[in-house]
Amino acid sequence: MNDKILVIGAHPDDETMGVGGTIAKMVADGATAELCIVTAGYEPLITKEEFALRRKEAIKASQILGFSEVHFLELPAVKLDTIPKVQLNDLLQQLINKVKPDIVYTTSQTDINMDHRIVHEATMVATRPRPGNTVKRLLTYELPSSTEWGSMMLDTPFTPNVFFDISSTLEKKLEAMAAYELEVKKFPHPRSLENIEALARNRGTMVGMEAAEAFKLIYERSY
Repeated sequence: MNDKILVIGAHPDDETMGVGGTIAKMVADGATAELCIVTAGYEPLITKEEFALRRKEAIKASQILGFSEVHFLELPAVKLDTIPKVQLNDLLQQLINKVKPDIVYTTSQTDINMDHRIVHEATMVATRPRPGNTVKRLLTYELPSSTEWGSMMLDTPFTPNVFFDISSTLEKKLEAMAAYELEVKKFPHPRSLENIEALARNRGTMVGMEAAEAFKLIYERSY
């Protein structure tokens, strides 16, 4: 496998919760992967010290999973709706032109978190299957404490149609999540390690695997 992968997340830890096991497995099998984290905290939401720590945690988690590079766009978290859409669209388009990925994973339009929905929409624009676009496969991933709450509160259910076996990399996914000391929560919070493992186990049982990550395939182009 020599695919080039780009994972786009709104916040640090999105990539680990949503696609961490898949990335670890694909990199082990020969793929290369880069990560884009769109937002960063800002004062007074978080202090400069917390911002530096979050960035350090993201880099540590990315190294555990096997990402070769992390791109920080540093747009304001929970305020993406104040940024002109064309600005985010252009930033992602420039990155995709630079990375030239074969596969892109991004956040879901079904999430209750507005940043996730905005990043999803911008990714759709930047990955339009037009001539010259290298993206052959575009998928969205689910995020505990956001995707399931979108199903309940916005009536926008996440309907996965692709399941990736992470039986051999679930522990690495949990190790990477544990690196996010500021983000991981105690059980029964959805972002607890116990729930992240339970979700992987549940997705696995849906398709006869010990553990899996679930995705919604947006499009796939074959050559």
